[in-house]
Amino acid sequence: MKTANNNLKKILFTFGILVILNLAGHFVFKRFDLTADKRYTLSQTSLNIVAQVKEPLYIDVFLEGDFPGEFKKLQTETQQLLEEFKSQNSNIIFQFVNPLEDEDAKEKTMQSFLERGMTPVNVTVNDKGQQTQEVVFPWAVATCGNRSVKVPLLKNMMGASTAEKVVSSVQHLEYAFANAINSVSKAKQKKVAVIQGNGELHDVLMADFIKSVKDNYYIGPFTLDSVAKSPIESLKYLKKYDLAIIAKPTEAFSDEEKQVLDQFVITGGKTIWLIDQVNMEIDSLYNQSGSNLAFSRDLNLNDMFFKYGIRIRPDLIFDLQNTPIALATGGQGSATQYTQYPWFYSPLIYPTLKNPIVSNLDGIKFQFTSPIEPLNNSINKTVLLQSSQYSKLVGTPAEINLKIVSERPDQKDFVGNGNYPVAVLLEGNFHSVYENRVLPFKDASFKNTGKEGKMIIISDGDVVRNQLDKNFQPLELGYDKWTNNLYANKEFMMNCVNYLLDDNGLINIRSKEVNLPILDKEKVYASYTQSQVITVAVPIIILLLFGVAFTFLRKRKYSK
Repeated sequence: MKTANNNLKKILFTFGILVILNLAGHFVFKRFDLTADKRYTLSQTSLNIVAQVKEPLYIDVFLEGDFPGEFKKLQTETQQLLEEFKSQNSNIIFQFVNPLEDEDAKEKTMQSFLERGMTPVNVTVNDKGQQTQEVVFPWAVATCGNRSVKVPLLKNMMGASTAEKVVSSVQHLEYAFANAINSVSKAKQKKVAVIQGNGELHDVLMADFIKSVKDNYYIGPFTLDSVAKSPIESLKYLKKYDLAIIAKPTEAFSDEEKQVLDQFVITGGKTIWLIDQVNMEIDSLYNQSGSNLAFSRDLNLNDMFFKYGIRIRPDLIFDLQNTPIALATGGQGSATQYTQYPWFYSPLIYPTLKNPIVSNLDGIKFQFTSPIEPLNNSINKTVLLQSSQYSKLVGTPAEINLKIVSERPDQKDFVGNGNYPVAVLLEGNFHSVYENRVLPFKDASFKNTGKEGKMIIISDGDVVRNQLDKNFQPLELGYDKWTNNLYANKEFMMNCVNYLLDDNGLINIRSKEVNLPILDKEKVYASYTQSQVITVAVPIIILLLFGVAFTFLRKRKYSK
Protein backbone atom coordinates (compact mmCIF):
# COMPACT_ATOMS: atom_id res chain seq x y z
CA MET A 1 0.00 0.00 0.00
CA LYS A 2 2.85 2.38 0.90
CA THR A 3 4.66 1.60 -2.36
CA ALA A 4 1.47 2.26 -4.34
CA ASN A 5 1.03 5.65 -2.62
CA ASN A 6 4.63 6.60 -3.36
CA ASN A 7 4.19 5.69 -7.03
CA LEU A 8 0.96 7.73 -7.20
CA LYS A 9 2.73 10.73 -5.67
CA LYS A 10 5.54 10.42 -8.25
CA ILE A 11 3.02 10.25 -11.09
CA LEU A 12 1.09 13.28 -9.80
CA PHE A 13 4.33 15.22 -9.26
CA THR A 14 5.53 14.43 -12.78
CA PHE A 15 2.12 15.35 -14.22
CA GLY A 16 2.17 18.66 -12.31
CA ILE A 17 5.65 19.52 -13.59
CA LEU A 18 4.54 18.83 -17.18
CA VAL A 19 1.45 21.04 -16.79
CA ILE A 20 3.54 23.88 -15.36
CA LEU A 21 6.11 23.59 -18.19
CA ASN A 22 3.36 23.63 -20.83
CA LEU A 23 1.71 26.67 -19.28
CA ALA A 24 5.07 28.44 -19.06
CA GLY A 25 5.80 27.54 -22.68
CA HIS A 26 2.51 29.12 -23.72
CA PHE A 27 3.50 32.50 -22.28
CA VAL A 28 7.30 32.33 -22.59
CA PHE A 29 8.83 31.42 -25.97
CA LYS A 30 12.51 30.74 -26.49
CA ARG A 31 14.44 28.99 -29.26
CA PHE A 32 18.05 27.93 -28.78
CA ASP A 33 20.61 28.11 -31.58
CA LEU A 34 23.31 25.54 -30.77
CA THR A 35 25.24 25.95 -34.04
CA ALA A 36 28.83 27.25 -33.74
CA ASP A 37 28.29 30.00 -36.34
CA LYS A 38 24.82 30.99 -34.99
CA ARG A 39 23.36 30.62 -38.48
CA TYR A 40 19.79 30.40 -37.15
CA THR A 41 20.09 33.48 -34.95
CA LEU A 42 18.42 36.33 -36.82
CA SER A 43 20.17 39.67 -36.82
CA GLN A 44 18.51 42.64 -35.15
CA THR A 45 17.87 44.12 -38.60
CA SER A 46 15.90 41.03 -39.67
CA LEU A 47 13.95 41.07 -36.39
CA ASN A 48 13.00 44.71 -36.95
CA ILE A 49 11.86 44.01 -40.52
CA VAL A 50 9.79 40.97 -39.50
CA ALA A 51 8.17 42.88 -36.63
CA GLN A 52 6.79 45.43 -39.12
CA VAL A 53 4.75 42.85 -41.06
CA LYS A 54 1.14 43.66 -40.13
CA GLU A 55 -0.75 41.51 -42.66
CA PRO A 56 -0.31 37.96 -44.02
CA LEU A 57 2.87 37.58 -46.05
CA TYR A 58 3.10 34.41 -48.12
CA ILE A 59 6.37 32.79 -49.21
CA ASP A 60 6.29 30.00 -51.82
CA VAL A 61 9.55 28.06 -52.00
CA PHE A 62 10.04 25.91 -55.10
CA LEU A 63 12.55 23.54 -53.52
CA GLU A 64 10.37 20.47 -53.28
CA GLY A 65 10.84 17.23 -55.16
CA ASP A 66 13.49 14.66 -55.98
CA PHE A 67 16.89 16.32 -56.29
CA PRO A 68 20.49 15.73 -55.12
CA GLY A 69 21.80 16.00 -51.58
CA GLU A 70 23.31 19.47 -52.00
CA PHE A 71 19.88 20.90 -52.82
CA LYS A 72 18.35 18.92 -49.98
CA LYS A 73 20.79 20.78 -47.76
CA LEU A 74 19.69 24.09 -49.27
CA GLN A 75 16.08 23.07 -48.75
CA THR A 76 16.70 22.22 -45.08
CA GLU A 77 18.58 25.45 -44.40
CA THR A 78 15.83 27.47 -46.12
CA GLN A 79 13.09 25.77 -44.12
CA GLN A 80 14.86 26.26 -40.80
CA LEU A 81 15.49 29.94 -41.55
CA LEU A 82 11.85 30.53 -42.54
CA GLU A 83 10.74 28.78 -39.35
CA GLU A 84 12.80 31.36 -37.46
CA PHE A 85 11.02 34.16 -39.32
CA LYS A 86 7.63 32.58 -38.64
CA SER A 87 8.42 32.11 -34.94
CA GLN A 88 8.92 35.88 -34.69
CA ASN A 89 5.73 36.81 -36.54
CA SER A 90 2.80 34.50 -37.31
CA ASN A 91 1.84 36.70 -40.29
CA ILE A 92 4.70 35.08 -42.20
CA ILE A 93 3.33 31.95 -43.88
CA PHE A 94 5.48 29.71 -46.04
CA GLN A 95 5.14 26.50 -47.99
CA PHE A 96 7.38 24.33 -50.16
CA VAL A 97 6.02 23.59 -53.63
CA ASN A 98 7.10 21.22 -56.38
CA PRO A 99 6.46 23.21 -59.57
CA LEU A 100 6.95 20.16 -61.80
CA GLU A 101 4.66 17.82 -59.91
CA ASP A 102 2.06 17.91 -62.69
CA GLU A 103 3.76 16.13 -65.60
CA ASP A 104 1.10 17.25 -68.10
CA ALA A 105 1.70 20.97 -67.35
CA LYS A 106 5.48 20.65 -67.01
CA GLU A 107 6.40 22.55 -70.19
CA LYS A 108 3.85 25.30 -69.53
CA THR A 109 5.10 25.71 -65.95
CA MET A 110 8.72 25.96 -67.03
CA GLN A 111 7.81 28.59 -69.63
CA SER A 112 5.94 30.69 -67.04
CA PHE A 113 8.97 30.55 -64.73
CA LEU A 114 11.29 31.62 -67.53
CA GLU A 115 9.03 34.56 -68.40
CA ARG A 116 9.33 35.78 -64.81
CA GLY A 117 13.11 35.50 -64.94
CA MET A 118 13.29 32.42 -62.69
CA THR A 119 15.72 30.24 -64.59
CA PRO A 120 15.86 26.53 -63.67
CA VAL A 121 19.11 24.67 -62.99
CA ASN A 122 19.96 21.41 -64.71
CA VAL A 123 21.73 19.22 -62.17
CA THR A 124 23.63 16.03 -62.79
CA VAL A 125 23.04 13.51 -60.01
CA ASN A 126 25.94 11.08 -59.63
CA ASP A 127 25.05 8.12 -57.45
CA LYS A 128 27.87 5.55 -57.37
CA GLY A 129 28.67 6.01 -61.05
CA GLN A 130 25.05 6.33 -62.27
CA GLN A 131 24.27 9.77 -63.64
CA THR A 132 20.81 11.28 -64.05
CA GLN A 133 19.61 14.76 -64.97
CA GLU A 134 17.23 16.70 -62.72
CA VAL A 135 15.65 20.14 -63.15
CA VAL A 136 15.64 22.30 -60.02
CA PHE A 137 14.03 25.71 -59.49
CA PRO A 138 16.10 27.35 -56.72
CA TRP A 139 13.66 30.24 -56.29
CA ALA A 140 11.05 31.56 -53.90
CA VAL A 141 8.33 34.18 -54.28
CA ALA A 142 7.24 36.48 -51.44
CA THR A 143 3.78 38.04 -51.71
CA CYS A 144 2.05 40.57 -49.47
CA GLY A 145 -1.19 42.17 -50.66
CA ASN A 146 -0.75 43.10 -54.32
CA ARG A 147 3.06 43.21 -54.16
CA SER A 148 5.24 40.29 -55.09
CA VAL A 149 8.99 39.76 -55.43
CA LYS A 150 11.11 36.78 -56.48
CA VAL A 151 13.90 35.51 -54.24
CA PRO A 152 16.96 33.76 -55.72
CA LEU A 153 18.10 30.92 -53.47
CA LEU A 154 21.15 29.70 -55.41
CA LYS A 155 24.01 32.04 -56.19
CA ASN A 156 25.63 31.65 -59.59
CA MET A 157 29.39 31.22 -59.21
CA MET A 158 31.61 30.57 -62.22
CA GLY A 159 33.71 27.44 -61.95
CA ALA A 160 32.27 26.46 -58.57
CA SER A 161 30.82 23.04 -57.77
CA THR A 162 27.20 22.68 -56.70
CA ALA A 163 28.32 22.10 -53.10
CA GLU A 164 30.37 25.34 -53.12
CA LYS A 165 27.41 27.24 -54.58
CA VAL A 166 25.15 25.91 -51.83
CA VAL A 167 27.54 27.01 -49.08
CA SER A 168 27.72 30.53 -50.52
CA SER A 169 23.94 30.58 -51.02
CA VAL A 170 23.23 29.63 -47.41
CA GLN A 171 25.28 32.64 -46.29
CA HIS A 172 23.05 34.76 -48.53
CA LEU A 173 19.68 33.35 -47.39
CA GLU A 174 18.92 35.67 -44.47
CA TYR A 175 19.72 38.75 -46.53
CA ALA A 176 17.69 37.48 -49.50
CA PHE A 177 14.54 36.79 -47.46
CA ALA A 178 14.87 39.84 -45.21
CA ASN A 179 15.22 42.03 -48.30
CA ALA A 180 12.21 40.37 -49.95
CA ILE A 181 10.05 40.76 -46.82
CA ASN A 182 11.11 44.39 -46.53
CA SER A 183 10.29 45.01 -50.22
CA VAL A 184 6.76 43.60 -50.20
CA SER A 185 5.70 44.73 -46.72
CA LYS A 186 7.06 48.28 -46.70
CA ALA A 187 5.95 51.12 -48.94
CA LYS A 188 8.58 52.69 -51.18
CA GLN A 189 10.11 55.82 -49.70
CA LYS A 190 13.49 56.61 -51.25
CA LYS A 191 13.82 58.18 -54.71
CA VAL A 192 16.53 57.49 -57.29
CA ALA A 193 17.36 59.81 -60.19
CA VAL A 194 19.03 58.53 -63.35
CA ILE A 195 20.90 61.56 -64.70
CA GLN A 196 20.57 62.24 -68.43
CA GLY A 197 21.55 64.96 -70.86
CA ASN A 198 25.29 64.31 -71.25
CA GLY A 199 25.30 61.24 -73.44
CA GLU A 200 24.70 58.73 -70.64
CA LEU A 201 23.65 55.13 -71.29
CA HIS A 202 20.23 54.74 -72.89
CA ASP A 203 17.53 53.30 -70.64
CA VAL A 204 17.29 50.04 -72.59
CA LEU A 205 21.02 49.42 -72.00
CA MET A 206 20.52 49.54 -68.24
CA ALA A 207 16.94 48.29 -68.19
CA ASP A 208 17.58 45.25 -65.98
CA PHE A 209 19.29 47.41 -63.36
CA ILE A 210 16.46 49.98 -63.44
CA LYS A 211 13.89 47.20 -63.10
CA SER A 212 15.69 45.75 -60.09
CA VAL A 213 15.98 49.14 -58.36
CA LYS A 214 12.27 49.73 -59.03
CA ASP A 215 11.36 46.81 -56.74
CA ASN A 216 12.43 48.80 -53.66
CA TYR A 217 12.67 52.46 -54.66
CA TYR A 218 11.06 55.07 -56.83
CA ILE A 219 13.27 55.64 -59.87
CA GLY A 220 13.02 58.08 -62.75
CA PRO A 221 15.07 60.11 -65.24
CA PHE A 222 16.40 63.58 -64.44
CA THR A 223 17.65 65.58 -67.43
CA LEU A 224 20.24 68.27 -66.84
CA ASP A 225 19.22 70.15 -70.00
CA SER A 226 16.93 72.33 -67.89
CA VAL A 227 19.94 73.67 -65.95
CA ALA A 228 20.85 76.04 -68.79
CA LYS A 229 17.53 77.92 -68.49
CA SER A 230 16.59 77.53 -64.81
CA PRO A 231 19.47 76.18 -62.67
CA ILE A 232 17.86 77.13 -59.32
CA GLU A 233 14.65 75.26 -60.10
CA SER A 234 16.61 72.27 -61.43
CA LEU A 235 18.63 72.07 -58.20
CA LYS A 236 15.50 72.29 -56.04
CA TYR A 237 13.92 69.48 -58.02
CA LEU A 238 17.04 67.28 -57.86
CA LYS A 239 17.23 67.71 -54.08
CA LYS A 240 13.93 65.82 -53.82
CA TYR A 241 15.84 62.67 -54.76
CA ASP A 242 17.96 60.62 -52.37
CA LEU A 243 20.36 59.10 -54.90
CA ALA A 244 21.65 60.22 -58.31
CA ILE A 245 23.19 57.73 -60.76
CA ILE A 246 25.46 59.10 -63.47
CA ALA A 247 26.02 56.16 -65.85
CA LYS A 248 28.72 56.54 -68.49
CA PRO A 249 28.42 60.17 -69.65
CA THR A 250 30.16 60.85 -72.97
CA GLU A 251 29.69 64.63 -73.22
CA ALA A 252 31.37 67.27 -71.03
CA PHE A 253 29.38 68.78 -68.16
CA SER A 254 28.91 72.54 -68.13
CA ASP A 255 29.97 74.49 -65.03
CA GLU A 256 26.31 75.15 -64.24
CA GLU A 257 25.51 71.44 -64.38
CA LYS A 258 28.50 70.69 -62.17
CA GLN A 259 27.30 73.22 -59.59
CA VAL A 260 23.88 71.54 -59.49
CA LEU A 261 25.43 68.09 -58.95
CA ASP A 262 27.96 69.51 -56.48
CA GLN A 263 25.28 71.13 -54.30
CA PHE A 264 23.24 67.93 -54.42
CA VAL A 265 26.27 66.14 -52.91
CA ILE A 266 26.99 68.89 -50.36
CA THR A 267 23.41 68.81 -49.05
CA GLY A 268 23.57 65.08 -48.36
CA GLY A 269 22.55 63.55 -51.69
CA LYS A 270 24.11 60.17 -52.50
CA THR A 271 25.71 59.54 -55.88
CA ILE A 272 27.03 56.66 -57.97
CA TRP A 273 29.45 57.74 -60.68
CA LEU A 274 30.19 55.28 -63.50
CA ILE A 275 32.85 57.09 -65.51
CA ASP A 276 34.78 56.11 -68.64
CA GLN A 277 37.90 58.26 -68.53
CA VAL A 278 39.12 56.77 -71.82
CA ASN A 279 37.14 56.84 -75.08
CA MET A 280 37.11 53.24 -76.27
CA GLU A 281 34.30 50.81 -77.16
CA ILE A 282 34.54 47.12 -77.98
CA ASP A 283 32.22 47.57 -80.97
CA SER A 284 34.68 50.02 -82.53
CA LEU A 285 37.17 47.16 -82.98
CA TYR A 286 34.88 45.15 -85.24
CA ASN A 287 36.20 46.57 -88.51
CA GLN A 288 38.50 45.36 -91.26
CA SER A 289 41.66 46.32 -89.38
CA GLY A 290 40.36 45.06 -86.02
CA SER A 291 41.80 48.11 -84.29
CA ASN A 292 40.98 51.60 -83.08
CA LEU A 293 42.55 54.46 -81.16
CA ALA A 294 41.88 54.83 -77.42
CA PHE A 295 42.22 58.38 -76.14
CA SER A 296 41.41 60.41 -73.05
CA ARG A 297 37.85 61.69 -72.60
CA ASP A 298 37.38 65.14 -71.06
CA LEU A 299 34.12 65.31 -69.09
CA ASN A 300 35.10 68.46 -67.18
CA LEU A 301 34.80 66.55 -63.91
CA ASN A 302 38.46 66.27 -62.92
CA ASP A 303 38.44 69.28 -60.59
CA MET A 304 35.28 68.04 -58.86
CA PHE A 305 36.68 64.55 -58.23
CA PHE A 306 39.99 66.08 -57.12
CA LYS A 307 38.13 68.15 -54.50
CA TYR A 308 36.25 65.08 -53.29
CA GLY A 309 39.51 63.15 -52.91
CA ILE A 310 40.15 60.95 -55.97
CA ARG A 311 41.59 61.11 -59.46
CA ILE A 312 40.69 58.86 -62.39
CA ARG A 313 43.80 58.44 -64.51
CA PRO A 314 43.40 58.43 -68.34
CA ASP A 315 45.03 54.99 -68.66
CA LEU A 316 43.68 51.54 -69.42
CA ILE A 317 44.18 48.48 -67.19
CA PHE A 318 45.71 45.45 -68.93
CA ASP A 319 44.96 42.42 -66.74
CA LEU A 320 45.93 38.77 -67.07
CA GLN A 321 42.90 37.91 -64.92
CA ASN A 322 40.21 38.72 -67.43
CA THR A 323 36.97 37.72 -69.10
CA PRO A 324 36.96 36.03 -72.51
CA ILE A 325 35.92 37.57 -75.81
CA ALA A 326 34.21 35.54 -78.57
CA LEU A 327 35.64 36.14 -82.04
CA ALA A 328 34.49 34.67 -85.35
CA THR A 329 36.89 32.17 -86.89
CA GLY A 330 36.81 30.01 -90.02
CA GLY A 331 34.87 30.78 -93.18
CA GLN A 332 31.90 33.02 -93.63
CA GLY A 333 28.27 31.99 -93.57
CA SER A 334 27.34 28.63 -92.06
CA ALA A 335 31.02 27.73 -91.61
CA THR A 336 31.59 30.60 -89.18
CA GLN A 337 32.54 29.52 -85.69
CA TYR A 338 33.11 31.56 -82.56
CA THR A 339 36.15 30.95 -80.43
CA GLN A 340 36.78 32.40 -76.99
CA TYR A 341 40.04 34.19 -76.30
CA PRO A 342 41.33 35.98 -73.18
CA TRP A 343 40.61 39.71 -73.48
CA PHE A 344 43.21 41.59 -71.46
CA TYR A 345 41.29 44.87 -71.49
CA SER A 346 38.32 43.29 -69.70
CA PRO A 347 39.48 42.64 -66.12
CA LEU A 348 37.59 40.05 -64.09
CA ILE A 349 37.53 41.57 -60.60
CA TYR A 350 37.17 39.27 -57.60
CA PRO A 351 36.39 41.16 -54.37
CA THR A 352 38.81 40.60 -51.52
CA LEU A 353 37.39 43.10 -49.02
CA LYS A 354 34.91 42.13 -46.28
CA ASN A 355 32.86 45.30 -46.81
CA PRO A 356 29.12 44.36 -47.05
CA ILE A 357 28.93 45.92 -50.54
CA VAL A 358 31.25 43.28 -52.00
CA SER A 359 31.23 40.51 -49.39
CA ASN A 360 30.60 37.00 -50.83
CA LEU A 361 30.40 38.29 -54.41
CA ASP A 362 31.58 36.35 -57.44
CA GLY A 363 33.68 37.86 -60.25
CA ILE A 364 32.59 41.21 -61.74
CA LYS A 365 33.20 42.05 -65.39
CA PHE A 366 34.86 45.36 -66.32
CA GLN A 367 35.61 46.65 -69.82
CA PHE A 368 38.23 49.27 -70.73
CA THR A 369 38.52 50.47 -67.15
CA SER A 370 40.92 53.04 -65.70
CA PRO A 371 42.73 53.20 -62.34
CA ILE A 372 41.35 55.38 -59.53
CA GLU A 373 43.96 57.18 -57.46
CA PRO A 374 42.86 58.10 -53.89
CA LEU A 375 44.14 61.50 -52.74
CA ASN A 376 44.88 62.79 -49.26
CA ASN A 377 42.03 64.78 -47.69
CA SER A 378 39.54 64.42 -44.84
CA ILE A 379 37.19 62.10 -46.74
CA ASN A 380 37.23 58.41 -45.72
CA LYS A 381 38.03 56.23 -48.73
CA THR A 382 37.39 52.48 -49.06
CA VAL A 383 38.68 50.63 -52.10
CA LEU A 384 35.85 48.23 -52.94
CA LEU A 385 37.34 46.62 -56.05
CA GLN A 386 40.79 46.49 -57.57
CA SER A 387 42.50 44.73 -60.46
CA SER A 388 44.60 41.64 -59.91
CA GLN A 389 48.28 41.70 -59.00
CA TYR A 390 48.99 40.61 -62.58
CA SER A 391 47.85 43.84 -64.21
CA LYS A 392 49.59 46.86 -65.69
CA LEU A 393 48.67 50.24 -67.16
CA VAL A 394 48.56 51.18 -70.83
CA GLY A 395 48.86 54.92 -71.39
CA THR A 396 46.68 56.77 -73.89
CA PRO A 397 46.45 57.62 -76.68
CA ALA A 398 47.12 54.02 -77.71
CA GLU A 399 46.06 51.70 -80.50
CA ILE A 400 43.92 48.77 -79.33
CA ASN A 401 44.03 45.78 -81.66
CA LEU A 402 42.17 42.48 -81.54
CA LYS A 403 45.39 40.72 -82.51
CA ILE A 404 46.56 40.87 -78.89
CA VAL A 405 44.37 37.81 -78.17
CA SER A 406 47.01 35.68 -79.88
CA GLU A 407 49.90 37.23 -77.99
CA ARG A 408 51.44 35.90 -74.80
CA PRO A 409 52.35 38.74 -72.42
CA ASP A 410 55.73 38.71 -70.74
CA GLN A 411 55.38 38.03 -67.00
CA LYS A 412 58.20 40.46 -66.26
CA ASP A 413 56.00 43.37 -67.40
CA PHE A 414 53.73 42.85 -64.38
CA VAL A 415 56.34 42.75 -61.63
CA GLY A 416 55.75 45.57 -59.17
CA ASN A 417 52.45 46.53 -60.77
CA GLY A 418 48.83 45.55 -60.23
CA ASN A 419 46.10 46.03 -57.61
CA TYR A 420 44.75 49.22 -59.21
CA PRO A 421 41.52 50.52 -57.59
CA VAL A 422 38.52 50.54 -59.94
CA ALA A 423 35.67 51.18 -57.44
CA VAL A 424 36.00 53.43 -54.39
CA LEU A 425 33.54 54.35 -51.64
CA LEU A 426 33.84 57.93 -50.33
CA GLU A 427 32.25 58.89 -47.00
CA GLY A 428 32.49 62.09 -45.02
CA ASN A 429 31.83 65.81 -45.04
CA PHE A 430 32.44 66.89 -48.64
CA HIS A 431 33.62 70.38 -49.58
CA SER A 432 32.24 72.09 -52.65
CA VAL A 433 34.39 72.28 -55.75
CA TYR A 434 33.33 75.94 -55.96
CA GLU A 435 34.51 76.75 -52.45
CA ASN A 436 36.32 80.15 -52.62
CA ARG A 437 35.57 80.34 -56.34
CA VAL A 438 33.22 82.39 -58.52
CA LEU A 439 29.92 80.53 -58.88
CA PRO A 440 28.69 79.66 -62.41
CA PHE A 441 25.24 80.88 -61.31
CA LYS A 442 24.10 82.80 -58.27
CA ASP A 443 22.47 80.71 -55.58
CA ALA A 444 21.47 82.18 -52.23
CA SER A 445 21.33 78.70 -50.70
CA PHE A 446 24.87 77.76 -51.83
CA LYS A 447 26.91 75.89 -49.21
CA ASN A 448 30.66 75.29 -49.10
CA THR A 449 30.13 72.23 -46.94
CA GLY A 450 27.14 70.59 -45.37
CA LYS A 451 25.76 67.21 -44.32
CA GLU A 452 27.69 63.96 -44.12
CA GLY A 453 27.55 62.31 -47.53
CA LYS A 454 28.42 59.13 -49.41
CA MET A 455 29.31 58.35 -52.98
CA ILE A 456 30.69 55.45 -54.98
CA ILE A 457 32.94 56.07 -57.97
CA ILE A 458 33.43 53.28 -60.53
CA SER A 459 35.89 53.78 -63.37
CA ASP A 460 33.85 51.89 -65.97
CA GLY A 461 30.42 52.81 -67.28
CA ASP A 462 29.79 49.36 -68.75
CA VAL A 463 29.57 47.71 -65.32
CA VAL A 464 25.86 48.66 -65.29
CA ARG A 465 25.26 47.88 -68.97
CA ASN A 466 23.13 44.88 -70.00
CA GLN A 467 23.25 43.22 -73.40
CA LEU A 468 20.26 42.86 -75.75
CA ASP A 469 18.94 39.67 -77.31
CA LYS A 470 18.22 39.22 -81.02
CA ASN A 471 14.85 40.96 -80.56
CA PHE A 472 16.57 43.92 -78.87
CA GLN A 473 15.12 42.99 -75.50
CA PRO A 474 17.36 43.55 -72.43
CA LEU A 475 19.10 40.53 -70.95
CA GLU A 476 20.01 40.12 -67.29
CA LEU A 477 22.75 42.46 -66.13
CA GLY A 478 26.03 40.55 -65.95
CA TYR A 479 25.06 37.93 -68.52
CA ASP A 480 27.32 37.69 -71.58
CA LYS A 481 25.38 36.09 -74.44
CA TRP A 482 28.55 35.54 -76.48
CA THR A 483 30.35 33.42 -73.87
CA ASN A 484 27.30 32.29 -71.87
CA ASN A 485 28.90 33.48 -68.63
CA LEU A 486 27.04 35.22 -65.82
CA TYR A 487 29.01 37.73 -63.77
CA ALA A 488 28.11 39.42 -60.47
CA ASN A 489 27.63 42.93 -61.94
CA LYS A 490 23.95 43.08 -61.01
CA GLU A 491 24.48 42.03 -57.42
CA PHE A 492 27.34 44.49 -57.05
CA MET A 493 25.34 47.42 -58.44
CA MET A 494 22.30 46.60 -56.29
CA ASN A 495 24.53 46.38 -53.22
CA CYS A 496 25.89 49.85 -54.03
CA VAL A 497 22.35 51.26 -54.19
CA ASN A 498 21.24 49.47 -51.03
CA TYR A 499 24.30 50.59 -49.09
CA LEU A 500 23.87 54.25 -50.00
CA LEU A 501 20.13 54.27 -49.30
CA ASP A 502 19.95 51.75 -46.47
CA ASP A 503 18.46 53.16 -43.27
CA ASN A 504 17.84 49.92 -41.38
CA GLY A 505 21.22 48.23 -41.89
CA LEU A 506 19.86 45.51 -44.19
CA ILE A 507 23.05 45.45 -46.26
CA ASN A 508 25.10 44.50 -43.18
CA ILE A 509 23.46 41.06 -43.08
CA ARG A 510 25.56 40.21 -46.14
CA SER A 511 28.73 40.00 -44.04
CA LYS A 512 27.34 37.10 -42.02
CA GLU A 513 29.63 34.06 -42.25
CA VAL A 514 28.20 30.53 -42.23
CA ASN A 515 30.31 27.39 -41.95
CA LEU A 516 28.29 24.70 -43.66
CA PRO A 517 29.89 21.21 -43.56
CA ILE A 518 29.52 19.26 -46.80
CA LEU A 519 30.27 15.55 -47.20
CA ASP A 520 33.22 14.63 -49.40
CA LYS A 521 31.55 12.35 -51.96
CA GLU A 522 34.81 10.75 -53.10
CA LYS A 523 35.65 9.68 -49.54
CA VAL A 524 32.10 8.42 -49.01
CA TYR A 525 32.18 6.31 -52.19
CA ALA A 526 35.64 4.96 -51.31
CA SER A 527 34.39 3.71 -47.93
CA TYR A 528 30.69 3.26 -48.72
CA THR A 529 30.16 0.10 -46.60
CA GLN A 530 32.05 1.57 -43.66
CA SER A 531 30.00 4.77 -43.87
CA GLN A 532 26.76 2.76 -43.85
CA VAL A 533 27.87 0.80 -40.80
CA ILE A 534 28.81 3.99 -38.90
CA THR A 535 25.67 5.98 -39.80
CA VAL A 536 23.06 3.17 -39.74
CA ALA A 537 24.23 0.04 -37.94
CA VAL A 538 26.16 1.58 -35.02
CA PRO A 539 23.20 3.71 -33.73
CA ILE A 540 20.90 0.64 -33.88
CA ILE A 541 23.44 -1.50 -32.00
CA ILE A 542 23.86 1.18 -29.32
CA LEU A 543 20.06 1.41 -28.97
CA LEU A 544 19.76 -2.40 -28.61
CA LEU A 545 22.54 -2.51 -25.99
CA PHE A 546 20.83 0.26 -24.05
CA GLY A 547 17.50 -1.61 -24.21
CA VAL A 548 19.05 -4.89 -23.01
CA ALA A 549 20.92 -3.17 -20.17
CA PHE A 550 17.81 -1.25 -19.09
CA THR A 551 15.67 -4.41 -19.10
CA PHE A 552 18.32 -6.36 -17.15
CA LEU A 553 18.70 -3.64 -14.47
CA ARG A 554 14.92 -3.28 -14.16
CA LYS A 555 14.40 -7.03 -13.66
CA ARG A 556 17.26 -7.13 -11.16
CA LYS A 557 15.75 -4.23 -9.17
CA TYR A 558 12.15 -5.48 -8.96
CA SER A 559 12.89 -9.22 -8.62
CA LYS A 560 14.09 -8.71 -5.03
